[in-house]
Amino acid sequence: MEKILTKHMDDLNLSQIETYRFYGGYEGLRKALSMKPDEIIEEVKKSGLRGRGGAGFPTGMKWTFLAKNTGKPIYLCCNADESEPGTFKDRLIIERNPHQLIEGIAIACCAIGAHTAYIYIRGEFFHGARVLQKALDEAYASGFLGKDILKSGFDLHVFLHRGMGAYICGEETALIQSLEGKKGFPRLKPPFPAVVGLFNCPTIVNNVETLANLPYIVLNGGAKYAQFGTPKSSGTRLFSLSGHVHRPGVYELEMGTPLMDLIEKEGGGILKGRKLKAVIPGGSSVPVLTEMEVRNIRLDFESMQNAGTMLGSGGVIVMDEATCMVHALRVLARFYKEESCGQCTPCREGTGLVLQILERIDQGEGRLEDIDLLLRLSKYMMGTTICPLADADAMPIQSFIAKFRNEFEEHIREHGCSYDDTHD
Repeated sequence: MEKILTKHMDDLNLSQIETYRFYGGYEGLRKALSMKPDEIIEEVKKSGLRGRGGAGFPTGMKWTFLAKNTGKPIYLCCNADESEPGTFKDRLIIERNPHQLIEGIAIACCAIGAHTAYIYIRGEFFHGARVLQKALDEAYASGFLGKDILKSGFDLHVFLHRGMGAYICGEETALIQSLEGKKGFPRLKPPFPAVVGLFNCPTIVNNVETLANLPYIVLNGGAKYAQFGTPKSSGTRLFSLSGHVHRPGVYELEMGTPLMDLIEKEGGGILKGRKLKAVIPGGSSVPVLTEMEVRNIRLDFESMQNAGTMLGSGGVIVMDEATCMVHALRVLARFYKEESCGQCTPCREGTGLVLQILERIDQGEGRLEDIDLLLRLSKYMMGTTICPLADADAMPIQSFIAKFRNEFEEHIREHGCSYDDTHD
């Protein structure tokens, strides 16, 4: 398999523009500037590239939703606010290969007719922000950003904007609110950002990894990119592997690769010779998989959907047999309670209530009726809020209980936990 995003990351100088250009960097942009916008969009459609931020929506199709002939400027927002627990692949691109991201942003702007782009980066990414700003300065100095890029007549300015560390700002409309200097509250949709986005202008919001794929697609053609992966999940993808494995890290694999290959071949298998118990395959907000399900599933959108879960952000969290599932769910629930913006009642109140119940069960003070109460509360949280944060809390609750209900019942009957999840 040809690596698209990590091919040259072993070169520690890749973040420097001279090294990036040595490996053919910015040739995709040069080609894009000679193409018509519709031609670029068509190549991206042919590639089958789907958003790598979590939703998995076809990128080329998303671009076609832009409102046309409005007389307003068009903006591109790069979502670098990577905050999903268990997910750290965008940070790798930002820190190790920032010019591929910048080139992808420039290509996307050529395609959609945007002359201003913003990179909204997570506030905690101090090092990444410095690396990215240095790369932006290099791109300006070398003529790949600014006025009349490569004497093509195309102008583009890219600005780096640091957030304040709010998970909710990873949601595209909350990100836009924050960029405008407002509190990061998600907006009601419709209208969608492609029609009314940043500063009430047509806006496209794309993820870091999504944009970083564009130089390869434009330079080599969408058809070549589509040769990788599966018919409905093309290309390669970065997977953040964490949890009870020997070699946690970020791995670029072809879409459709068996999940067990990631865990055993790339990750080196389960720590201490223990057995696999469960895997969260797409960041903390997606339904969990049991050991039996993991052994028969592949890393692509359709396989995950058929198994009742999602590929999401590509954050693969591995749990071994010594993991207490009650405690693991309590940890996840605490995160969503703390990160709720509080705008919607089902989320503001629901995340707090489910956390209280899980804490009670985890501490050995639960009641058997608490299990069904958690399920009822999570049902009321699903699909009843402006953004999917409440759903992100509810889906793990429902799947953890459905697949490991016996542990919750045992916790309640025994007034405590019998699992060793310290992993010292």
